[in-house]
Amino acid sequence: MTSLVLDAGALIALDLDHRETWALLRIASDEGNLIEVPAGVIAQAWRDGRRQVLLVRALRHCDEVPLDGALARAAGMLCADARTRDIVDASVAMVAAGRARYDTVCIVTSDPGDIGHLMKTLGVAVHLIEC
Repeated sequence: MTSLVLDAGALIALDLDHRETWALLRIASDEGNLIEVPAGVIAQAWRDGRRQVLLVRALRHCDEVPLDGALARAAGMLCADARTRDIVDASVAMVAAGRARYDTVCIVTSDPGDIGHLMKTLGVAVHLIEC
């Protein structure tokens, strides 16, 4: 099984009706694959659900991962180890790393450089799909 983890760039692409990103989401959903979105990612992309109909529709296919205390601390530690500051990107990396223990993971991102650096810091191999 393959799991998808979406970052804010992926949600924005879905909201803007980016065909390739929608195709990835539909295929993953149709195949019953897990699609995860950390809560902080949603906060970065969400502005007004009444106007973001496509984003609302996309999120129906996703499992929202809460930014609880354990994930928050792990993301903060990853930022320290990687010498970065974006805790939302770090939460994406931590969710992907957790899932990679069980599945093949693809991260759909508009920022493969930063996410790749975080995954390298963790020593976890995932597939990066740029949107």
